[in-house]
Amino acid sequence: MISISAFPVRPTPLLLIVEDSNEDFEALQRFLGRSAIAIATHRCVNGEQALAFLYRTGCYVERESAPRPGLIVLDLNLPGTDGREVLRQIKQDDNLKMIPVVVFTTSNNPKDIEVCYRYGANSYIVKPINFAQLKKDIQMLVEYWFDVTTLPDCPKD
Repeated sequence: MISISAFPVRPTPLLLIVEDSNEDFEALQRFLGRSAIAIATHRCVNGEQALAFLYRTGCYVERESAPRPGLIVLDLNLPGTDGREVLRQIKQDDNLKMIPVVVFTTSNNPKDIEVCYRYGANSYIVKPINFAQLKKDIQMLVEYWFDVTTLPDCPKD
């Protein structure tokens, strides 16, 4: 019989949430806080801030202020550099492309869905309007990406 303690417990990686809507971010945080899995999060409110965080520029130049995320939840409709461009840049960068990106957006436009998968999105979720469905979707997202799936080690610099 194999003892559970024989397997090392890996820390839960950082979840980077790129979301400009305070309401949507607070809902995500509320449901994440109720999860049985403790998940550290960092929020960026626009594409420029997300790219600065990922490339460690501007106020994120210190490694401690911008740990590599294990998963990115990305809204598409961001001010300035939109989520499509952020996704494109992440998936074209050898140091970042292994980080899974889940697009979490209000857009159910087939062109947006196609572009995101073409750019390398790992999942595309349309934000539900219904509160109960939103809760269910976030619970499934957390369970799948942090409990079921084995994420790669965070990229090294």
